[in-house]
Amino acid sequence: MALLPKIFLLLFLHSCLLNWRAWAKVDLSMDESIEVYLGDSAEIPCRYNFTNVSHEPSFVIIQWFVEAVGSRSRVRIFYRENNLTVVDDGTDYSGRIEVIPEQQGTLLIIQNVQLYDERVFFCQVNGMSAGSAEGKAHLRVFAPPEAPLIEGVLDGISVTKEMPSKVASCEARNGFPKPNITWHKNGIALIPAPGYVNVLTLVTRESSGFYSVQSTLEYQVGKEDKDAHFSCEVSFFVPGAIRTTESQSINITVHYPTTMVELWKESPQGLVKEGDTVELRCQGDGNPPPPFIFSREQDPEVKLESKGDVLILSPVSRLHSGLYSCHPLDNDGYTEVKGEVQLTVHYLDPAVVVPKESEVMFRGEDLTATCNALSSLKTSTTWYKDGKQVGRGNTLHLQDATYETRGVYMCEVTVPSLPALQTSGSVEIIVHGSPQLVGVEQKVQLEGAQGRTVNLSCEAMGYPLPSISWTIVGSQNWYEVMNKASENMVYSVVSVRVTSDISALCNASNNMGTEFKMFSIKAIPRVTTTAPFSPAEGSGVIIVVIILCLLLLAFLGSIIYFLRKKGKIPCGRSGKQEITKEKTTKDDIVVEMKTNTKNEEAVLLKAVNGDKKGPTDQ
Repeated sequence: MALLPKIFLLLFLHSCLLNWRAWAKVDLSMDESIEVYLGDSAEIPCRYNFTNVSHEPSFVIIQWFVEAVGSRSRVRIFYRENNLTVVDDGTDYSGRIEVIPEQQGTLLIIQNVQLYDERVFFCQVNGMSAGSAEGKAHLRVFAPPEAPLIEGVLDGISVTKEMPSKVASCEARNGFPKPNITWHKNGIALIPAPGYVNVLTLVTRESSGFYSVQSTLEYQVGKEDKDAHFSCEVSFFVPGAIRTTESQSINITVHYPTTMVELWKESPQGLVKEGDTVELRCQGDGNPPPPFIFSREQDPEVKLESKGDVLILSPVSRLHSGLYSCHPLDNDGYTEVKGEVQLTVHYLDPAVVVPKESEVMFRGEDLTATCNALSSLKTSTTWYKDGKQVGRGNTLHLQDATYETRGVYMCEVTVPSLPALQTSGSVEIIVHGSPQLVGVEQKVQLEGAQGRTVNLSCEAMGYPLPSISWTIVGSQNWYEVMNKASENMVYSVVSVRVTSDISALCNASNNMGTEFKMFSIKAIPRVTTTAPFSPAEGSGVIIVVIILCLLLLAFLGSIIYFLRKKGKIPCGRSGKQEITKEKTTKDDIVVEMKTNTKNEEAVLLKAVNGDKKGPTDQ
């Protein structure tokens, strides 16, 4: 019976001890995950607090553990109790960690974080009778990948393929954790769809622990994708966020058949004329550009030789006019698609002038000349003579022809809408008729001083070319100083010495007729002024004259006597010599006195009637 109370006392004391420990408690808290960049320092806090105790326990043990790689076991890396601190040797963290006590906990610092540091770290606090607790935190390490590299296919992709074709590949290297790749077309994300969009992804874990991701895009391309831009976007985790990096965009080569063809005249610009070099260019919307076949509607079976997509016609004539077409030859052969252009080659034939070359007219007649040139465009005709415009239109009217009408008339035919087209023709007009003297007056009145020389001119037109003759009454001292002729004009000039009143007649004649022009020259005596005569002076002059005459007679007598002595002068009738009149020069004054004026007029009329006399016959 005495043993029973002792047993009850021990049970009571044990129950009190258990209740006291149940009342003591340690509150411990840790962050679920800690995120840090590769190479940085990681700080893992462990916050704890003792509750239901009157004071802080004097003996507290703090330990840090890390989850072993590849297993669930733990490896201690740190231990501390009161003043004893131990960093365990032989672990991945020996020399890399530091544990700093804090007011409400402890802080684990890991230097130079590596990829294999991504593990679970445990913090264990033991206050003995004050209680114990444990917490854990997951350390996450981040390494951004390199810039993505995109590479498009080099060959063209045909739209006629039934299945999606490889478009490009994209690679993101050395990232942690594994990056993700998405594809975009013109900035819009492509979502995988069977038969339309396929994305093949290959993930590689490098020996360094980094991840490299390669993605291949297979896409069902269409013609509209010839201008599309494809790019890849890499998304990856960083502490507290997700970031993206986009590659450069690429353009792919899309092959598609020709559905539209255009044919146009590339050169020359504007209207085409005969002799030009014409280039017709054909272009379709297919890719790659197919070869083309050129033909003309007038000869559809004849294939024209071309240089690629250009047809060269040189030099062109009006026969090249027509409707030209070009047809593409795609991989599937001849297609019905074609381009067409109408080519018109303009022309201007040589001018035809009527009358041709030359035409003979008589004075006073009328003539109508025409000039025509066949052309594909509207023409304009202008007539010229001696470089001056004399008419417009294809008809030229010549009325009441004169000698001024004669000459070469040229017609010039131009095309206003195509100035490079022009032609010309000409006709020579010859005017036949009797002579026509130049000048209005048929009778010219002149005055001339006796002894002076007067020049008389006469100019006549006519066809055939007339001849000019002169008849001069009143002076035998005259001669022709000039006589020149052109195509249908003759010009004559005579020089006459005035000795008395003179009548001169210029006579122009050809086989068509005769025309004359008369000159009348009135001789004006020369007037000399003499001093007043006095008897004394007169007698002195007479004496001087007589003396001079006597001296002259004596001199002549001595000469005659001397010649007779020498036998130079024969005597008698048989010794008489005939003295002839020496030929006068042009400067001698010949005076002919005529008292009968009727005889003058008779001589002039006789000359007009054709009895022409030279100067020596008058």
